[in-house]
Amino acid sequence: MWQRLPFRTQLLLPLGVSFAAALIMGGVLLQTFATGQLADESEPGQRSTRMVAAALNNTLRASNNPRQTLEAFVHSMDAASDIQFRSLEAAPASPADDALRNPHGVPRWFVDLLTIPDVNAASPVMINDKRVGDIVFRPDLSADLFEKWVGFLALTGLVAVLTGFTGIIAYVFAGSALRPLQNLGEGLTRMRRGDYAKPIPVGGPPEIRQSCEEANALAATLAQLSQDNRELLHRLVSLQDDERRDLAREMHDELGPLLFGIRAGTVALIEAMPPSGHLGSSAQDVLRSVEALQQTNRRILDRLRPLYIEELGLETSVQTLVRNFRRQAPHIGLTATIDPDLNGIEGPLAQTVYRVIQEALTNVLRHARASNAHVEAAIAGDTLAVEVSDDGGGFPADNVFGRGLTGMHERVRALSGSLSLLRVDERTYVRCRLPVGEIRGAPVSG
Repeated sequence: MWQRLPFRTQLLLPLGVSFAAALIMGGVLLQTFATGQLADESEPGQRSTRMVAAALNNTLRASNNPRQTLEAFVHSMDAASDIQFRSLEAAPASPADDALRNPHGVPRWFVDLLTIPDVNAASPVMINDKRVGDIVFRPDLSADLFEKWVGFLALTGLVAVLTGFTGIIAYVFAGSALRPLQNLGEGLTRMRRGDYAKPIPVGGPPEIRQSCEEANALAATLAQLSQDNRELLHRLVSLQDDERRDLAREMHDELGPLLFGIRAGTVALIEAMPPSGHLGSSAQDVLRSVEALQQTNRRILDRLRPLYIEELGLETSVQTLVRNFRRQAPHIGLTATIDPDLNGIEGPLAQTVYRVIQEALTNVLRHARASNAHVEAAIAGDTLAVEVSDDGGGFPADNVFGRGLTGMHERVRALSGSLSLLRVDERTYVRCRLPVGEIRGAPVSG
């Protein structure tokens, strides 16, 4: 639980707890020592009360008219004095009311926090051995309570100021330490996503500065490795295209004429034979087999190297690919939105776009069991976007890229692009993004 809290909370929470603990400790100490102090301060007044009562009783015993002497004594006393005469007929006042006749703005909760001692003292006044009243000591503790209230406020204010000042220092320190750490974390996130261009700001304590410098050095190394990897992939794709082109040329120049010669000889043989007979039927079978081989040869040549991209343009070649798909799979409703500007794309980029669409449609035909599919290819700014979607059953969770799409992924990475396979709203999407500006019209190697 504690480890999940933010760093600032972990730093400031103990300060707040310390502030609360200091206030509680101050209240406990105040309650502990204030009661005894108030009692000690009232002790001289209690002694004076007893002395006054003893002197008054002696005077009353010696007086011929004790009542008149008592009344004269009562009238001579100062009403504001802490020592007063209280007759038996007067109702006794509570200790709290006696002590707080003038509270001077001390809040009631603070008074309740203290344990006010019973400092009232009463000494009986006797006339003819009969108690007629008491000499009472009724101190006003309001000034003492106000003094302690001011001390409590001073202590609380000091603790609050120190805590606030310490909290501000801790907050600023945490910010100065966290900001470089946040920059380091954001930089590492960018590196994980493959963005090595933006350096991490170097700042903070020496340990964090060193970590930022090491992370920037790592980013530079990864950027160089990524560039080398792209160049290697581009070279690999170029070599694969060269091999496909050479193999397609050999099949076209050597296997094609051979199949054409066999077909022409078979046709001539059929024409020279009588219309009936076992030999004529066998010749027809040979002719059908040769025609099937020619179609297979053309299909293999088309997958190895669609030579007509350079002649017809990419947009027209993709439209041709779409029409061929519709002929092969009439049960799938295929729609297409192809940008005419694709005819301006040449070289490896054009071949990659064509093969991504070709491989995606092949997967739809072989594996998707779809009823509808859609192909979209368009140029938006410096990005060429390709999307092939279908309403089929989707792909296995543990096998996103098959062999064909894995090869396409390598081709796309070699051109600094991205290829993704998604399942959204019961549809499967193959999405490809390729940069156009740097490689538009790039010549085909080999």
